[in-house]
Amino acid sequence: MAEAEGVHQARGWTAAKGLLTSMRPRQWTKNLIIYFAFFFTIEQAWRLDELDEAARLFVRITAAFAIFCLITSAVYLFNDVLDAEKDRHHPKKRYRPVAAGILAPFLALAIALFLAAGGVALAFILEPLYAWVTLTYLATMIAYSVYLKRLIIIDILVISSGFVLRAVVGAVVLDVTISPWLYICTTLGALFLGFAKRLNEIVLAREDGSLQRDTLEEYTPRFLEQLISIVAPATLVSYILYTFTADNLPDNNAMMLTIPFVMYGLFRYLYLVHNKNLGESPEQILLTDIPLILNIVLWLATASVVLVAYR
Repeated sequence: MAEAEGVHQARGWTAAKGLLTSMRPRQWTKNLIIYFAFFFTIEQAWRLDELDEAARLFVRITAAFAIFCLITSAVYLFNDVLDAEKDRHHPKKRYRPVAAGILAPFLALAIALFLAAGGVALAFILEPLYAWVTLTYLATMIAYSVYLKRLIIIDILVISSGFVLRAVVGAVVLDVTISPWLYICTTLGALFLGFAKRLNEIVLAREDGSLQRDTLEEYTPRFLEQLISIVAPATLVSYILYTFTADNLPDNNAMMLTIPFVMYGLFRYLYLVHNKNLGESPEQILLTDIPLILNIVLWLATASVVLVAYR
């Protein structure tokens, strides 16, 4: 009896662990884009005499970040159920809890529905317009999981739109206007990551590509390298234009001091994609590549000094 109870508890713990894994907390790093609105547009965040107001706005946008993590986790669970069969042909994704049989598909869908409904309800409490943005994101990602991911180029464009909606979330929650150039940078940066991801998926999958993802049969390494060669410089140029033209940045163009860090970040990522074949997991790169992490920290530090000193 005791042994049976122990087995039951072990299975329950394994399922719970599998659920947490399927929610993909590492990928919540993508939701940090929500903080762009606070970092680049909230003047109170950089004024010592308005720290109380800055703290209130920071708590508000952090709540939006937490809610959006629930929404994205719901999408990941839903996607894992639909992709379970294809994931079983992938050397790493086959260990995902749903594909590996650790988490039951029905339970995954039920929890996805709970997270989505709860997230949207909390979003309405925080800011009704924010809730409509989350609903738009949910509808877009569900359409992607069900059908759009099978369409070449469209699949990456849809993923890119998800990043843009994250930036919109921050602006909506704080009721501020973000420079159009920042939206363009976000769009192009997301396209860059998406095409690099597909390139490494093809390289690593080899002849099994179509079994892992439908569009891998349509993409070719040469085609993806051409697309990357377009969006990578376009991303850099759009960021340069942002530092010189955004209304909410210092008039002396001091934000141009952050350009070298963006250049290095792009070059470092291209190195990891072409020389290390790591582009398949952007969140893994962000969390483990020390040079890139240090570069991001230096970018944030430099931007902070510019915003504090020249506002």
